[in-house]
Amino acid sequence: MDVQELLTGARDAITVRRVFADPYEKDGVTVIAAATVAGGGGGGGGHDAEGEEGEGAGFGVGARPAGVYVIKGGDVLWRPAVDLDRVVTVVGAVLITFLLTRARVARARLDARPRRRR
Repeated sequence: MDVQELLTGARDAITVRRVFADPYEKDGVTVIAAATVAGGGGGGGGHDAEGEEGEGAGFGVGARPAGVYVIKGGDVLWRPAVDLDRVVTVVGAVLITFLLTRARVARARLDARPRRRR
């Protein structure tokens, strides 16, 4: 695969159709799903000590649900997608960090207190 083919594939991969799904209509309500799409790529070329030339490139795309637009009676509502796995992961990480640092903070406070003489 040459670089031009890679760029063509990347251009085709990141389109508005990756972000917004086709509208779905039922009973007078239209729903349009939306996603967050990100991509990146890189490439390069060069030659070795014997003068042999080479080139290479790569590209990747990732997508996550963002939510849906709900159109009903002329009103448009945004309903965000909630990634429960991500919420649980973040809450768990915060809780673990709190538990691990709580003892250190308590120890630092005790060490910082002035000592009384008897």
